[in-house]
Amino acid sequence: MMRLAGPGVLAATLLFLVGCGGDHAGHEDEDHAAHEAHEHHDEAHAGHDHVGLEATDGPGFTVADVRFMQMMIGHHAQALVMAEMAPTHGAGERLLLLAEKIEISQHDEIALMKRWLAERGQDVPDEAQIQAMRMPGLVSDEDLARLDAARGEEFDRLFLTLMIEHHVGAVQMVEELFDSPGAGQDSEIWAFANDVATDQLDEIGAMEAMLAELDTTPRSESR
Repeated sequence: MMRLAGPGVLAATLLFLVGCGGDHAGHEDEDHAAHEAHEHHDEAHAGHDHVGLEATDGPGFTVADVRFMQMMIGHHAQALVMAEMAPTHGAGERLLLLAEKIEISQHDEIALMKRWLAERGQDVPDEAQIQAMRMPGLVSDEDLARLDAARGEEFDRLFLTLMIEHHVGAVQMVEELFDSPGAGQDSEIWAFANDVATDQLDEIGAMEAMLAELDTTPRSESR
């Protein structure tokens, strides 16, 4: 079965997008994004914390497929926490629309992933397990606190910076999935993983453009 986008294409596109946002994040952030995109599968996977979740293979799916769905539930859950801050933190109109899109799409995708796991008799992570997860792109508790304390344009800038890093991690997780032997062949997970990568890459591009505009346009003109 041919994939819509292989990991090499995803990595190349990701590196192009995160490199096109200008100097607003500085060279350190660019180096970090490049490092995240080039992590080898085994090294990155070893850094994941499965927090006691069991995973088995079965007809048409592998342990790697199950792990991807379990961990992506946690990854999406953190994006929802960030997106739900936007209406109460003085976000600009464009960021409010972006946050609403993230909230709607990732709520739906979490429901899909939970159903996929339950139908195959696999563990569905609970709230405590989600909170304990560690994986690429997760925002630290300290940065979440900084985001919660920010308002207005400061919130917009920090949200975009952190969400770009978060999206980079999600694309890396898709790459890891497709690098795993036999994984990604289930038709539903194959389509879902490609949709995640495509949507997140599109949103990275949009967020880079929004950040660049914030750096050059007064707030009153950017609303």
